[in-house]
Amino acid sequence: MSDIAPVPPGRRYDLDWIRVGAFLLLIFYHVGMFYVPWDWHVKSGYELPWLEPVMQLTSPWRLTLLFLVSGCATRFLADSFAARGKGAGALAGSRLLRLLPALLFGMFVIVPPQTYYEVFEHLRGQGVADPAGHPWLADFWVRYATASGGWCGPEGCLITPTWNHLWFVVYLLVYSLLLALVLGLPGARRALQAGADRIFRGWGLLVWPLVWLMAIRLFLAPAFEITHALVDDWYNHALSFAAFLFGFLIARSEPARRAFMAARWPALALALVSWAAWAGYSWSFRAEDAVPPEALRAAMRLVYAADQWAFIVAILGFGARWLNRGGPVLRYLTVGIFPFYIVHQTVIVVVGHHLAALGLPLVAEAALLIAATFAGCFLAYELARRLGWLGLLLGVRPARRPTPAVLVAAPQEG
Repeated sequence: MSDIAPVPPGRRYDLDWIRVGAFLLLIFYHVGMFYVPWDWHVKSGYELPWLEPVMQLTSPWRLTLLFLVSGCATRFLADSFAARGKGAGALAGSRLLRLLPALLFGMFVIVPPQTYYEVFEHLRGQGVADPAGHPWLADFWVRYATASGGWCGPEGCLITPTWNHLWFVVYLLVYSLLLALVLGLPGARRALQAGADRIFRGWGLLVWPLVWLMAIRLFLAPAFEITHALVDDWYNHALSFAAFLFGFLIARSEPARRAFMAARWPALALALVSWAAWAGYSWSFRAEDAVPPEALRAAMRLVYAADQWAFIVAILGFGARWLNRGGPVLRYLTVGIFPFYIVHQTVIVVVGHHLAALGLPLVAEAALLIAATFAGCFLAYELARRLGWLGLLLGVRPARRPTPAVLVAAPQEG
């Protein structure tokens, strides 16, 4: 009997909670990018180097986890189509309908303000007194949409139109379509699942993904820097598509769920030790001219991979143990978290830019930025819920109306 046995029918609330939590972490991470010394679209007047180790707590694994749970969600979606006699074409159509309108709307409406304020702050940094009146920002949207901005500096040029943070949507759409193409081949789904059943048995479920992460971190990461440009992002594809496919293959596995639960405490211990080592290494060599020994760099690549997988195992294990209940909050956020993702970074960039000009105390500025970001996210979601099919522009399908009850006249007695 296969170790990858199907779980009983029903909703995996733990995976829904984990997906929501990962997206919320992403929002806070991007708020942190406004303050951490790393380069970003706009920056606060407050630079907080101590925030770097805090950011490192989630940066190695957060998006990998999102691709994994997205693969799980795709499995449940594919199974629902199969139960209705529909095949891989229905899966591909569903993903196109849900992701492509939001991607295009995001690239041409949501994302442009990020580029505008990035150019604005670059001009101000060059000593331009009135960046808004500079020729670089004249007819901004037309120049953005037609790739004619010519926004170049010492670090290179801004290529537009761009998807910026929406790269996740691009990759998720491409991975979903590739998977649908494979599932459309005769016997492919059975072969994929049979291979997963053989590989991810017992400790193999926990060990082989770690081996894969270590291998690609050691051999691919040095050669292929993460670009989010789709066509040349080979390390990122090896990482993210593998996580997506892994989630698809183990989503219905009761032995996998139990294995993650059993490993959650050891995984958490390894995760914290790995994070401390990686954060300490990053902090020690944070200067631009700091060059670590090659042997130490290679060792830290393995530590980074251990950090990734250990945190993911711990989160899946604790989630399976404790996050097994639904409710109205989860139902609301499960749909709402996608429009949150679409709009959150633009809200952070626009609000952050204007808050920085006010010279507020750090605590007040950060609190207002977080509050405004979530207010913008909720506003976008509530608007999308009320737009019918136009809600797809923010990733929200119209709610299904209940089937009207059929009234049948009762026969009269007598």
